[in-house]
Amino acid sequence: MEKKNILIVEDHALTRFALVASLKDEDFINQIFEAKDAYECYEILSKNCIDVILMDLGLPGIDGISATKEIRKKYPDAKIIIITSHNEEKEVQKCMQAGINAYCSKDIKPDKLIVLIKDVIMGAIWFDSSISKYILNMTKDAPEEIKKETVYNLTSKEMMVLNLLAEGNSNLEIAKKLNISVNTTKVHVCSILQKLSVDDRTQAAVKALKENITG
Repeated sequence: MEKKNILIVEDHALTRFALVASLKDEDFINQIFEAKDAYECYEILSKNCIDVILMDLGLPGIDGISATKEIRKKYPDAKIIIITSHNEEKEVQKCMQAGINAYCSKDIKPDKLIVLIKDVIMGAIWFDSSISKYILNMTKDAPEEIKKETVYNLTSKEMMVLNLLAEGNSNLEIAKKLNISVNTTKVHVCSILQKLSVDDRTQAAVKALKENITG
């Protein structure tokens, strides 16, 4: 993966420090920039090529949602990840309307944040499991395929694997039915577990059936 520049927009110095510490040794990151408010964010964006922005919502002055809207107008290719302690439905809706690429909690584990950022760089849309119900509400009138992709960003191959997993197939059985290797199947299963925010195959199957994710 080509090295990317990351901008952290967060008014709490300790949180910025923790985020930088989590990201600084990753080989896909070129430079990490820091801004304590929207004004510093705009200045950094005007002088540097920024690929990914980690945006706090509760910024002083111009809030994170307003800043996101402004950034999206001027820098449409930037990936914007909201990282916040808020999970109110109205804020989630406003963030969606502003054009974010991901919405995650500040409680996210560092290793999962790394995976999230890489996925977003590759074009994924990601939402914390705690707000998935809000996303479903917003897309309830949309076709089922759009709901699945919007909420969990499952690829077509992952949907196939999940369907077979929910039917009780083992990795070997899934591999044979999809004509792929067992190792490839394991990779798909791991990705599915992460995207559904579950710990094992059983939880994935239950969630898939409960939320009608399977096709």
